[in-house]
Amino acid sequence: MTKNGLTYADAGVDIDAGNMLVERIKPAAKRTARPGVMAGLGGFGALFDLKGAGYSDPILVAATDGVGTKLRIAIDTGNVDTIGIDLVAMCVNDLVCQGAEPLFFLDYFATGKLELDQATRIIEGIAAGCAASGCALIGGETAEMPGMYHDGDFDLAGFAVGAMERGTDLPAGVAVGDVLLGLASDGVHSNGYSLVRRVVGLSGLGWGDAAPFADDSLGAALLTPTRLYVKPGLAAVRGGGVHALAHITGGGLTENLPRVLPEGMGAQIDLGAWDLPPVFRWLAETGGMAQAELLKTFNAGIGMVLAVDAGQAGDLTALLTDAGETVHDLGRVTMGDGVSYTGQLL
Repeated sequence: MTKNGLTYADAGVDIDAGNMLVERIKPAAKRTARPGVMAGLGGFGALFDLKGAGYSDPILVAATDGVGTKLRIAIDTGNVDTIGIDLVAMCVNDLVCQGAEPLFFLDYFATGKLELDQATRIIEGIAAGCAASGCALIGGETAEMPGMYHDGDFDLAGFAVGAMERGTDLPAGVAVGDVLLGLASDGVHSNGYSLVRRVVGLSGLGWGDAAPFADDSLGAALLTPTRLYVKPGLAAVRGGGVHALAHITGGGLTENLPRVLPEGMGAQIDLGAWDLPPVFRWLAETGGMAQAELLKTFNAGIGMVLAVDAGQAGDLTALLTDAGETVHDLGRVTMGDGVSYTGQLL
């Protein structure tokens, strides 16, 4: 007697859909191929040849991150095409701060029910971020977990590995008097979105309403992806005179800049050195936010800071500008602890 037993599909997991997704994203992953990649998607693991990538005595550097509750906006608006760029940026921008070149990236995508079109768009965004930062998308995991996520919800995590030649790691050589060069951000990037969503709630606006600070809908404006600083950052490091880089993420300038300064050194920053972007002014004014809170929650318009030799600051500013960055002379490395501010942003 034959029984009509349960299948994995009956339990809500579609293996065939997962296999179809892998086939769909293979062309996007292939576009990210770089020297060192040894195989395509589909194996139990991914191989990478460090010598093939040009390294003779490499040190590996690894980073992992997510994009936080910015995902909620992507899910609620259905605009998932660029959230993968955020995922890559949050990892690879950290690698550059160690002086490392990003080599390869893996993603973890989890959802209650795999929607092929949505998943393809998300992973194609991840591939776009990898291509723009010179690293290969060489693997990942798609987890379909019914009962763990509400309908339409998903989560993302990313893992990046980079390398440097032995003895070239950063920070190194930071000194009192070093110039602090700030690279402009492209908006809120991927930190502070629990507060962003709270402010939007206070404003009474919906994601489809016009943004008070941009010529776009509120949802689209707040989904502007995190800027990738990899190629300009590495070019500056190779140009010489860069002693440290700080990725301005959660904690803002206040918390992130001291992470790359030696004990006994701090930073003096002139808040008049750049104009606060409209999105942050709107967030601060709508939420009744104090300047100190703004500076330790958001990037406030500065996504990366370089501590550089004063004698090479001009050349590095020109190099970074030629690479497409908007560069601000923020201040200097000083004796003391933490970050002190002069002037006003708000």
